[in-house]
Amino acid sequence: MTLPLLVVTAVAAEAEAVRAGADPDHVVVETVGVGPAAAAAGTARLLASAGASASASGRGSGSASGNGPYRAVVSAGIAGGFVGRAPVGSVVVGVRSIAADLGAETPDGFLTVDELGFGTSVIDADPALVKALTDALPTAVPGDVVTLSTVTGTTATAERLARSYPQAVAEAMEGYGVAVAAAGLPFVELRSISNPIGPRDRAAWRLKEAFAALSTASGALWKACG
Repeated sequence: MTLPLLVVTAVAAEAEAVRAGADPDHVVVETVGVGPAAAAAGTARLLASAGASASASGRGSGSASGNGPYRAVVSAGIAGGFVGRAPVGSVVVGVRSIAADLGAETPDGFLTVDELGFGTSVIDADPALVKALTDALPTAVPGDVVTLSTVTGTTATAERLARSYPQAVAEAMEGYGVAVAAAGLPFVELRSISNPIGPRDRAAWRLKEAFAALSTASGALWKACG
């Protein structure tokens, strides 16, 4: 049996955009909530529920990790793009998902959870999925996607993040949480850019264009990851 992809989004509008482009026979799209905690909990619940249903029907878990009958997990949605790296309307493929505000403030600056010795703030995407998506989406921008609980709204924060994460192309709120919950399953993050990272200016956001780009990119999901 060919296993489907599980694609999780933060909000319903993102899920609708993914469904508009994705193959409904092979791609399951669910909404899990905003922020890394909701995303992790929602994704874990979906994987556990699917695994329990598969076991009850006698079909087994579908994966060596027991995380449910899915080929892979994709965190998808819209995002802010780092200026000069990912323009508005573009699509990015996350090579790594980074919890950029997981750590501690000190008089000398921010220390990541890695530097504190309490774990890691970085989760690598599955290399095969990254390659497959970038091959299928030749105009997509590969790079790190930072996960934040608070969306950037100032030039100072945008500049600090750009310096701290020179390979980052986008900022979102769920990728790291989804990646944690997907432990044992291949994971990748797929985002379309609705606005530049910096001062919050809703009038400058291009949501229609970003949702259209997300739908188009979602058409490549099963081809690339199936």
